[in-house]
Amino acid sequence: MGPHPAVAAIRLAVRRVLHDVLVDSPATSATAQPSPDFPASPASPAAPPQAPAPRGSAPREGRPLVLAACSGGADSMALASALAFEAPRLGLRAGGVTVDHGLQPGSDVRAAEVAERMRELGLAPVESIAVSVGRGGGPEAAARDARYAALDVAAERHHAAAVLLGHTRDDQAETVLLGLARGSGTRSLSGMARVSGTGGRYRRPFLQLDRHTVREACLAQSLPVWDDPHNVDPAYTRSRVRHEALPVLEKALGKGVVEALARTAQLSRDDADALDAWAALAEADILRTTPAPAPGAGSGEPEAVELDTVGLHGLPPAVRRRVLRRAAIAAGAPAGSLFARHIEEVDRLITGWRGQRAINLPGRVEVRREGGRLVIRQG
Repeated sequence: MGPHPAVAAIRLAVRRVLHDVLVDSPATSATAQPSPDFPASPASPAAPPQAPAPRGSAPREGRPLVLAACSGGADSMALASALAFEAPRLGLRAGGVTVDHGLQPGSDVRAAEVAERMRELGLAPVESIAVSVGRGGGPEAAARDARYAALDVAAERHHAAAVLLGHTRDDQAETVLLGLARGSGTRSLSGMARVSGTGGRYRRPFLQLDRHTVREACLAQSLPVWDDPHNVDPAYTRSRVRHEALPVLEKALGKGVVEALARTAQLSRDDADALDAWAALAEADILRTTPAPAPGAGSGEPEAVELDTVGLHGLPPAVRRRVLRRAAIAAGAPAGSLFARHIEEVDRLITGWRGQRAINLPGRVEVRREGGRLVIRQG
């Protein structure tokens, strides 16, 4: 008798991602190779999670390492268990990282418990990292920034080929709704990417699985889980979306809203990728950089950017705004502080030129129209 259907689903999702990691990792060229047809895992759910490496594979220390980011919640515990089960069967090492945000009493004790649970699953190395959460961008954004910074450090320290994240289809739907509320455009509506981070470090195997499936997998395996009280705290925007906005939408529009929003994310990502590629090609024709005036040699300031206004005016708005955003960032504007309203103001220097003054952008970047050129420089 095979494993519970939910357990089989999470294992298959993780197995597919691990196969991709093997293909992408240069360390596999002389070690274990993945099976192109995704070989089935042993059927018995009681099989040890860290089985011996297949005969003929590289020694354990020489095999690529994949880490699971685990908070102790159902999504990440299901992820950790599936990684522990599947990784050795594909010639990979499996480890885990938990991040202590320090936002709740006893968080250090809880992080230690989560780390111990991962060790019991057979993950090694396992690490618990305490972080200091700032205030920039709100509590949720600050916690997320601190968490990813810690995961980056852990991945570098252990030379991990990838870090797996337990975001589900429900998380994706919430992300799309949050992006829609911000009015941030197609890229914001594209939600979370299946692969992201430097060199494709972060992988999200569960974006096609719902939250119920991963929780059911935990129950089937008797995995202890921790429910973060912040997930039901209405003080947090995502919590309100999860427990108020989505249920109202499903009541008004019927079941299937989560699936539709997740599908919208993928379609939006495809469109955004295509528009970004178009913008990169257009940029080559209308953009050139010139050395920025500097008080002394070696100032390290970004170059000034000049754009041809006629070429810009001929582009579709979606492409033109992408070119303007790329140019502003190249001139020194911080991407995280550059919003749609900033780009719209710059766009009016192209489409509604009436002799306006220069526009100031975040990062002390100034945008000025000079004849047939749009000049963007920091200073």
